[in-house]
Amino acid sequence: MEQHFFALWLLFPLVTGLAERALPEDGIEIYSIHVDCKVTSRFVHTTITSKVVNRAEESKEAVFEVELPKTAFITNFSMTIDGKTYPGIIKEKKSAQDQYDAAVSQGQSAGLVKSTGRKLEQFQVKVNLAAAAKVTFELVYEELLKRKLGKYELLIKVKPKHLVNHFQIDVHIFEPQGISFLETESTFMTNDLNDALTKVQNETKAHISFKPTLTQQRKSPELEETLLDGDFLIHYDVKRSATAGDIQIVNGYFVHYFAPSQMSTFPKNIIFVIDKSGSMFGKKIQQTKEALQKILDDLNPEDHFNLVVFSGHISEWQPSLLIAREENVELAKQYVRTISAQGGTDINGALLAAINSLDKATSAELLPEQSISMIVLLTDGQPTVGEINVRSIETNIKRANDGKYFLFCLGFGFDVSYTFLEKLALENRGIARRIYEDSDAALQLQDFYQEVATPILKEIAMTYPDNAALEITRNNFKVLFEGSEIVVAGKLSNEVDVLPVEIKAQALSSYLTLKEDANVTEKEQIFQHQEYIFGDFIERLWAYLTIQQLLEQSVLVKEEEQKTLETKALNLSLKFNFVTPLTSMVVTKPEAEEVANKPTEADNEKLGRHGIPGVLGLPGAPGLSIMNMHHFTGIPAAASIERDNPYFRIMHNPVYGGTLRLPSISTHLSYPHFILQLPSENDTICLIINGLPEIPMNLLSDPRKGIQVTGKLGKGGQFEQFEIVYLKPEMRINISKDEIVTNVKWNATMLPLTTTLQWTFNTSYMPIQGVKIRVDKEKSLLISGMGITIKISFVKLSERFLGLYITDGHFSEQVTGVLGQFYFNTYFVKVSNSRLRKSIMVQGQRYEAFRQNKKDYRTESSAADVSCWTLALIP
Repeated sequence: MEQHFFALWLLFPLVTGLAERALPEDGIEIYSIHVDCKVTSRFVHTTITSKVVNRAEESKEAVFEVELPKTAFITNFSMTIDGKTYPGIIKEKKSAQDQYDAAVSQGQSAGLVKSTGRKLEQFQVKVNLAAAAKVTFELVYEELLKRKLGKYELLIKVKPKHLVNHFQIDVHIFEPQGISFLETESTFMTNDLNDALTKVQNETKAHISFKPTLTQQRKSPELEETLLDGDFLIHYDVKRSATAGDIQIVNGYFVHYFAPSQMSTFPKNIIFVIDKSGSMFGKKIQQTKEALQKILDDLNPEDHFNLVVFSGHISEWQPSLLIAREENVELAKQYVRTISAQGGTDINGALLAAINSLDKATSAELLPEQSISMIVLLTDGQPTVGEINVRSIETNIKRANDGKYFLFCLGFGFDVSYTFLEKLALENRGIARRIYEDSDAALQLQDFYQEVATPILKEIAMTYPDNAALEITRNNFKVLFEGSEIVVAGKLSNEVDVLPVEIKAQALSSYLTLKEDANVTEKEQIFQHQEYIFGDFIERLWAYLTIQQLLEQSVLVKEEEQKTLETKALNLSLKFNFVTPLTSMVVTKPEAEEVANKPTEADNEKLGRHGIPGVLGLPGAPGLSIMNMHHFTGIPAAASIERDNPYFRIMHNPVYGGTLRLPSISTHLSYPHFILQLPSENDTICLIINGLPEIPMNLLSDPRKGIQVTGKLGKGGQFEQFEIVYLKPEMRINISKDEIVTNVKWNATMLPLTTTLQWTFNTSYMPIQGVKIRVDKEKSLLISGMGITIKISFVKLSERFLGLYITDGHFSEQVTGVLGQFYFNTYFVKVSNSRLRKSIMVQGQRYEAFRQNKKDYRTESSAADVSCWTLALIP
């Protein structure tokens, strides 16, 4: 579930080579971890302190590593080593460029902040400690909690990795409105650990403390392993009265919260615009269909709806929107079951069709007068059919929509441009959200729908007199959904005794007007409990909110105005010491300086679709296949690229103002990852793949044939797992070194093993609904179906891994993937005067290959070699 909640995920300081707390093998001991969270009126100030000592007789390396929310701003970091403090200094990103370039040119791993998941960024600092030296790390960051589905959620990922002598989490909550409910839960809690958890609560304050002893942390008395591994969650909400919201004032700044309850819901007119292009083939289209089935069931009877399904062609399920009666919903669900993925991607045409459908229904007065119309777009790729220029698409949709309908854009995975979807949504009164390719993708889609399913107010205006309030954050909102909250902050004029507030909005049955006069002195007296607040927190909340909104606005305006907005955001970032996309933190260490930059969603795409961990705050290197190697997908064309096959590296990237190095790809591995026999050439290619372990890799996808093959590299650099998916029959085959599992329409069967460490089957031949599986004793697995035969060998010689080989491949022209791209329009071009080098043309692009001998994993002999043209790829 993708939520904008406060997520404190801590991978508590990791220490290289640490074995046991009592007697660490490398001498490094983390003896104290303290997490102190102060939540005051939804604004969170978190301080993480870790203390480490080197008990070895020589210098050792200690690592401080914390995962924090993407929406949080780091405000401070320091290291204190034997009494000397090394602070982090926040500067304009440009002024930190010298340190940035110097660190990279020296080969230092200066990537202090990088994206690590859906909601997280990882902050990491390494430092060398002399014998007997101590270091205290301290990291501080702040964030505003966002209310979703009627509650705030604070999530702490507890993962200290080993026993810690002093381990403590303290969460202090102060909500002047009153706490309506508060609950805690954990995925790792036992009866013993429950005794370490205390919760004290009154009308407005709460203190949650978790302080397990060493005995309570142990998995068992004889082991030094820790039980602390999982999620620790706190959910809460505040009390609300039927007034103009809640106004809070501290030191000349105010914040205004508005979240009315028990309001009638507007009927929705909703069109789901669903991408069914070839790239959606397999799990993505199945998860989308699963989510749509449940979303359709959740429509209210008074809602109207339709479906627009698109690839290179656009299909409207019905000529007009239908009311969500039971029989219409059932017909729609039947239609959803028939959707299959193939073809291109016409985003422009699909959205125009949806807007036109709503226009016609509105003109014909088929929709309720008091209702809210919205379009939900789900796509996983770039436009490839019709209008493909994203700027033209943005212009077309903005002109056609003209502010009439809400457009919500969901990007499935990292092949889609999130920047494009975000601008498309913001220009049309909506928001964008990334849907992550994972087992819970269907749930992510359903959760997003739940957030927008119950509109209760529209055209909301929060007004404050000009002579009383200055520099107000956004105060006009197009819609408010049940369970969410509006937040406005600003600065009071000098000598203001009363702050008049007026809220106007359209409710379902009436026009709503709410008024209140907030007495400044009375409001300030509420915050006399200094132990629960941190300085001028409302001023910092105002700055946090203003910076976020300025950056959001900058997406929508022209370059000159964009610079003005970014300058305002930069000045606030520096004044309040926030690490934002416009600033950097320079961290001084005894031996060097490092720079921490804040990654953005756009950075995540530009530098990593399953990327290689980047340097200097960049989250990773781009996904790279032979199809896009010539321009390095996602990295601007202005980047200077040096190619010296078999090694590739980017030497300078002026857009990011620094040097990015990709790990060199060696073509000298003894075993190639893949051996290919090209259908159009009487010769062999050996592929070397340089990718991250445990990350699914699209090897082959053919929508017309109904087959998809993915693989995962192991930590040793070779493939250890493959998954083959057939659409007809609906079947999955998972192959690992330990087991083979077939899954036919969700009925799983494990093929019999005599040991979990090796394949030791008797020869067997098993036809399963048109797919034939044959296992040869101990050595290989043959899978045949749809005119394609795949052989997977279990190599058990000097190395242990899985080798995949396509013995018979009759693919369609739609085949894609790391391997699939070689099966059409691929041929060799001889390089003059060279017997060991050839150019290879793949889909019209020229690349270099080198003649080498590799070990042949297709045979049982460790001495068997294959002479092949070797090519190195980054998937």
